[in-house]
Amino acid sequence: MNTKYLKSLEYDKIIEKLNTYCKTYMGKEKLVTLLPKFDKSSVLDLLNLTQEASSLIYRKGNIPLSDIPDISINIKTLDSSGILSIPALLNIARFLKISREVKEYFFSSDDIDLSVYPKLYDLFDSIYTNKSIEEKIFSVVLDENTIADNASSKLASIRRESKKLEQNIRDKLNSIIHSSTYSKYIMEPIVTIRENRYVIPIKEEYRAQVKGFIHDVSSSGSTVFIEPLSVFELNNEIANLKVEEEIEIEKILAQMSGRLYEYTQLFRSNIDILGDLDVIFAKALYSIDIDGVFPAINDDKYINLVSAMHPLIDKNIVVPIDISIGKDYSALVITGPNTGGKTVALKTTGLLLLMAYSGIFIPAKESSSIYVFDNIFVDIGDEQSIQENLSTFSSHISNIVEITKNVTAESLVLLDELGSGTDPIEGANLAISILKYLFDLGAISISTTHYQELKNYCLTTSGFQNASFEFDIDNLKPTYKLLIGIPGKSNAFAISKKLGLNDNILNLASSLMKANDVSIEELMKSIYDNKVKIEKEKEEIKKNSNQIEALRKSLENENTRLQEKQDKILNDAKSEARDIIQSAKDEANAVIKRLNTLNETSKDNLSTANNLRNELNDSLKNLDANSEGDGINLQSLQALNEKFNLKNSSLKGKNSKVTFEKGNTFKSQNISSEINVIGLNVDEATFMIDKYLDDCSIAKLSPVRIVHGKGTGKLREGIHKFLKTNPHVKSFRLGTFGEGEMGVTVVELK
Repeated sequence: MNTKYLKSLEYDKIIEKLNTYCKTYMGKEKLVTLLPKFDKSSVLDLLNLTQEASSLIYRKGNIPLSDIPDISINIKTLDSSGILSIPALLNIARFLKISREVKEYFFSSDDIDLSVYPKLYDLFDSIYTNKSIEEKIFSVVLDENTIADNASSKLASIRRESKKLEQNIRDKLNSIIHSSTYSKYIMEPIVTIRENRYVIPIKEEYRAQVKGFIHDVSSSGSTVFIEPLSVFELNNEIANLKVEEEIEIEKILAQMSGRLYEYTQLFRSNIDILGDLDVIFAKALYSIDIDGVFPAINDDKYINLVSAMHPLIDKNIVVPIDISIGKDYSALVITGPNTGGKTVALKTTGLLLLMAYSGIFIPAKESSSIYVFDNIFVDIGDEQSIQENLSTFSSHISNIVEITKNVTAESLVLLDELGSGTDPIEGANLAISILKYLFDLGAISISTTHYQELKNYCLTTSGFQNASFEFDIDNLKPTYKLLIGIPGKSNAFAISKKLGLNDNILNLASSLMKANDVSIEELMKSIYDNKVKIEKEKEEIKKNSNQIEALRKSLENENTRLQEKQDKILNDAKSEARDIIQSAKDEANAVIKRLNTLNETSKDNLSTANNLRNELNDSLKNLDANSEGDGINLQSLQALNEKFNLKNSSLKGKNSKVTFEKGNTFKSQNISSEINVIGLNVDEATFMIDKYLDDCSIAKLSPVRIVHGKGTGKLREGIHKFLKTNPHVKSFRLGTFGEGEMGVTVVELK
């Protein structure tokens, strides 16, 4: 898209807005080259990135990007195997730290499903981090000018020796300062440094009394700074150690730099990724601030902007407009007075499309839908540019010539004051011809004009539609409300009368109007008045509809609350019933355990077994009575009763000795080593598994498999929680390769 078209629609000002949301130099540099895309796939990708970033901001706050140091020059130094300075190393460490914090921002929360951020996932996942190098640099480099003592053992030794020598020098100089011999020569009893040498301040008149080297003289000349001969050698030793220290620091910097040579490409990649993320989150923040929405993208070449607002006008004063074109008509002509907002309507349409094409949400209602055109052509002459001859007829025609050479059936054309700047009759006919050319080509066009001929043409030509901005005659000001289907009125006579123009003048002017023009004006006035009336009725209907919708939602919320209360009562009842069942099962298991201790089919044992069975039956009857109406399935306990009867019947065999192997074999043959609970909720599944494990325990069947599927993992977690408390379970684990893996749990029974 031509850059002058972008500027005409004030796209550059949107970039300036985004710039205030960017945090890094990389993001700001990328904004300079940010241009809208003109293919649907790319536009959707950009908008989806903004959507993901907006969602993440609501969930986790803004991305922790800050003013990252520019390490581009440092990377070039590393590429040439150079040695980084102390500040450069510190910049690398800060860059790595910010890179790590940005990556942790995305991946640190376990409670967020990152799969809903597929596009951002790839970007965050590609960020390179190296905490080891980061921490090493921070441990070696204390600030912009200082290497830590522990950077190397030699450096630590050199600095220890330097401190020792410095203390010796201070001790010697302090003894001179406070000695009775020299104290009268001293200007101030202090030890100071000049030219990296320790000196003492001597009064100028006594300079010859202190043997040593003069390194400085005060500005007044009254004080000389002398290095006494007694500390000359010690100062030399310190100077030598300083040289050794610098050499050792250079070695440390070389070693640290050498560790970074292999990472330069990864650093460059991080710079690019962090810049992209900065721009993406700037778009998201700006979109949030302007209450922007993700517009629907249609394939039918139409625009439907609902309550659209120009983003650069204060949202407290801007009037939302509805703009629709492309379905019943593909040429929209807006007429009306200059102050009515016609140019703003053109700019709003074009700019909102450019924002969406750049991945920025648009300030409109969610029901808005747009088409991705292959180009947007613009001819808008601002009144402020008259002195530059940008709104003259020649300038307009030059732009239109360029447009007609490049426009296609997939283009949008925005034309302001079409045909102006020349003879009205010729200008009107030329304007009609241009619009007809664009229409026949298949392009979508929105234009503004003052010409009556264009209003008439739109009234009588299929595919063309009039539009205008409402004007408040009583208060002599525009309302900035766009009315599609209504041609604009000049209102010249009405405004003149309102302002007090002489009636004789107005009557003469009216008499000079052609009959056809008068009829058309009257027709338009009638249409306009009816439209205004209809719009007011629509607003009233909408208001009532909103009240009804609010009442409906209130009733739905109340219904939901009652339903939740009902569900809670039912769940509490089920929970109580499950407790009753568990109690009865525990009692039944105790009975069966006692039954298993009967080793002989003696008369006494048969009598005991019958008593135990009667106890179990009584327990089932009590449970049945207590659970009536709760919808509780008693299969589990009934099965226990059957097991009891089976074992009891084995007591009546021919042999005097009771054996249970046959019964166990029978159960093993009839119980599967696997139970499938896929599709059940946790409560349903645990109820079935509970009964199944009872059967398996009695049949001495182990291990067994529970097939629950992978899914979201909630069913698996619920089953595992249940297994931890089940008395039959010895241990359990997830299936291995070939056993179903995450979709199967293998259970060992006691």
